[in-house]
Amino acid sequence: MSAAVTAVGMRYAAGWEWISALLFGALIAATDPVSVVATFKEAGVHSRISLLVETESLLNDGTAAVAFAVVLTAAVGRSPTVSGIAGTLAFTVAGGILCGALVVGVILLLARRTGDNLIEMTLSTVVAYGSFLIAEHFHFSGVLATLTAGILVGNLGLRQARAARIREAIAAYWEYLGFLANSFVFIGIGVQVSLQNFKSVLLPAIMAILLVLLGRACAVYPCCALFGRSELRVQGKHQFVLFWGGLRGALALALAVGLPDWVPNRETIISVTFAVVAFSIFVQGLSMTPLLRHIGEIAPPNKGLSS
Repeated sequence: MSAAVTAVGMRYAAGWEWISALLFGALIAATDPVSVVATFKEAGVHSRISLLVETESLLNDGTAAVAFAVVLTAAVGRSPTVSGIAGTLAFTVAGGILCGALVVGVILLLARRTGDNLIEMTLSTVVAYGSFLIAEHFHFSGVLATLTAGILVGNLGLRQARAARIREAIAAYWEYLGFLANSFVFIGIGVQVSLQNFKSVLLPAIMAILLVLLGRACAVYPCCALFGRSELRVQGKHQFVLFWGGLRGALALALAVGLPDWVPNRETIISVTFAVVAFSIFVQGLSMTPLLRHIGEIAPPNKGLSS
């Protein structure tokens, strides 16, 4: 929904060609709420909203990456059809999930033969990168392969670990790698943003920011409304956190920079993507702590955490 709203808006509001609008809509739909999750952890927010933000981002990234690949593949084809796009989507998704599951199956068999935490860490690294590389080699979705592998390892591998120290070591290892990767990502974003000439794309950038926010609202609120009368109902204040916490980041930038040279408005798409990412990080991200205080998820300074 978010990608569709953004794509249609950029097509008619900014005058982009359909292929440019669709690619931008797909790549900018990927959320990356790293700073939001970091804020949750720092403030000690362990309520349901933290789980919702992390889970939604996890699934959203894989979906957006696959949608981007499908649109790009369809654009390369001479006469893309609905059935052809659907077939490509099914092939990419199913293949990625299968690759991730197969790699995890092999690694878990090896992991049962060792109790060394260093070997366990190495095997978990092989799972993450091996599943991605194998899936990409066969033209499946590497993102979904790694996502599947991570879910299976987290729910099966860590539970099968025979010692608590191994589970703690692996969790700490990946937490550090995540911190390191995110640090480099934000440094890179800062450097690239400082080099961008936003004056030349000011109007498309403003349009894109507004459309991304509109698309996010169209995706969050209707989905939450579906569960409004069930036990899975999401509170109104949490819905707004989901809406405002849908930051864009590393994945959107990586997809934008990786666009082929033949894509119309390629340089404009890259600059506009950087503008949207900069807005989401510096405006939405930095305002998240005051927002959480306002809705009562965290206590005011020097008053401890809310119960």
